[in-house]
Amino acid sequence: MKKIPLVEKSIILPFILITSLFALWGFANAVTDPMVTAFKKVLELNNLQASLVQLAFYGGYFTMALPASIFIRKYSYKTGIVIGLGLYAVGALLFYPAAVTETFGFFLMGLYILTFGLAFLETTANPYILSMGDSSNATQRLNLAQAFNPVGLIGGLLVAQQFVLKNLKSDDVDYASLEASAKSAIRTADLMVIRNPYVALGIVVIGILVLILVSKMPEKKDKDLKHSTWELIVILVKKRRYSYGVLSQAVYVGAQIMCWTYIYQYAEAIGISAQQAGTYQFIAFVVFFAGRFICTFLLRYVNSGLLLMILSLLAILFTFGTIFIEGIAGLYSLIGVSFCMSLMFPTIYGIALEDLTEDESKIGAAGLVMAIVGGALMPTLQGMILDIGGTGYTDTTILGVSEVNFSFILPAICFLLIAVYGYLEKSNMFNGRRNI
Repeated sequence: MKKIPLVEKSIILPFILITSLFALWGFANAVTDPMVTAFKKVLELNNLQASLVQLAFYGGYFTMALPASIFIRKYSYKTGIVIGLGLYAVGALLFYPAAVTETFGFFLMGLYILTFGLAFLETTANPYILSMGDSSNATQRLNLAQAFNPVGLIGGLLVAQQFVLKNLKSDDVDYASLEASAKSAIRTADLMVIRNPYVALGIVVIGILVLILVSKMPEKKDKDLKHSTWELIVILVKKRRYSYGVLSQAVYVGAQIMCWTYIYQYAEAIGISAQQAGTYQFIAFVVFFAGRFICTFLLRYVNSGLLLMILSLLAILFTFGTIFIEGIAGLYSLIGVSFCMSLMFPTIYGIALEDLTEDESKIGAAGLVMAIVGGALMPTLQGMILDIGGTGYTDTTILGVSEVNFSFILPAICFLLIAVYGYLEKSNMFNGRRNI
């Protein structure tokens, strides 16, 4: 039997170019996560207000994903990528005037526009990768491309650690007790520190935009659109594999952002500084990166639904360890969750789009990108739990543990829903019959 190649030789270069984009949104994610803690201290916000950073970041995905898919249906993937990179650069560069005016809302607007660009890029890149070969190994191909997303995550975290967290002056003093003039000087300096990586990122993205513009890319454009966008949405909603996949993707992204954002608060609660906590998040990203390649290999031999279910159940166990194990062991349990999460996004994505036509996949991709709004909503709920006893992280206890520990019950619930989705796929229940 002839082995089906993961990617045909004739489209290796387009595959590499599109895959390189996966690192871009990984970088933006990793740089943004520590900003929740940074903004909270510098601008003296409570946990709920600080979580608005994630609401703006992931809310942009929800707002722009469907318009992006409609645009891509009418024009080409390359055009969608160019527009995405342009919006990405504009949003990042807006951090310059935001830092000058010292306005939190301006920073949020920059993040919101930046993620308009990410919505265009993700709506384009994921289904394009799925289409670059045989449908039988599409999920494995997407896992391979997504394996380069953690490269951006690791790079973004290193930038956040070395150029942001390490240089925040508000971490070196009792910031809350300072006089207004001294506090103002430190706030101005720290906001400039927060600004710099985003402005540099905007310049880099402009360079990549120019590279894409001058590169020859295969045109993927629908010449005969048989259904309107609304008709396709109705068709997709009726497909259980897809609609359940959108829900699973929403709770997955929520769980991922909760586990990565609040690792800083969890670490602080056990006496670890924000800078040291960044080291543990770096370890989590490395584990996530390794997990992507390991799981891509395992998918050659294990049913995607079964592997998704197994790792979801393992993630629940690690999350319970995070909740009920005190001290550094609980922190390592939280890091262990990252290995389990490494499989989830591309696998849910691939399963949800399975058996869809190319036209359906473009709108379907928008729904799965819109599901990223789970990364905005779930961390906000976790921030509300952290504020139950006050603005600290150990102000009260719930079920015998501090509120920061208990707050990780939310990711555990998310992983349970994902495990159910994996079970339904493994059992072939979406096709109306069950594997024996």
